[in-house]
Amino acid sequence: MSGSKSSARDAVSGPEALSFTVHNVDAPEVDGDVQRRRSGRLKMFAVLAVCAAPVIASYLTYFVLRPEGRSNYGTLVSPSRPLPDLNLQRLDGSEVPARSLKGQWLLVVVGPSTCDAACERRLFAQRQLREMLGRDRDRVDKVWLVTDDGPLAPALRAAVEAAPAPSTVLRMSAADLGRWLAPEAGHRVEEHLYIVDPMGDWMMRMPVNFEPSKVKRDLERLVRASAGWDKAGR
Repeated sequence: MSGSKSSARDAVSGPEALSFTVHNVDAPEVDGDVQRRRSGRLKMFAVLAVCAAPVIASYLTYFVLRPEGRSNYGTLVSPSRPLPDLNLQRLDGSEVPARSLKGQWLLVVVGPSTCDAACERRLFAQRQLREMLGRDRDRVDKVWLVTDDGPLAPALRAAVEAAPAPSTVLRMSAADLGRWLAPEAGHRVEEHLYIVDPMGDWMMRMPVNFEPSKVKRDLERLVRASAGWDKAGR
């Protein structure tokens, strides 16, 4: 009897019993938890990347088109100049809040009401540049800042106000203008074309006697870089 009991105990406590008690018990799902955590992190990073896309586009606007990189035609204004609280008036004398200019890319021409031949060429180039953007032209507005109180010639006024995309013509004093825009050294403020971003920041100035085809290249890059966060219309 004692021998049979000893044999039974040996059978229970032997290698087979050990195998049953250790290896046949389900192990914790450690690998599955790790994989789920990794998957969750990847999804989180993907969401962050999508949310950061507009910011990345903005950085491309300001840092890829760097003057020292010689990839842009116009002079990049660094730091850009935010739109101040200007005193603006329509041609009929009604006041316009400066913030109303925000929400679109702006091509800005400056000049007196008399508008000589050079002024007219800038206004014509301004109109053509917007049209050359094709389907993106609705993301750009044309602005003429008139620096005196004189009347516009009827033919010129009709041209800038013509459909389908009339210019925004506003009067402002030279003193107010100097708080925002500035010419290249040795030149007058009305000799340039200025580019303002949708936030109202003046960020690029074109050379005197600029070449429209080269301005178009800069403008296309800016509009493309802001496509993720800037939409047509104010």
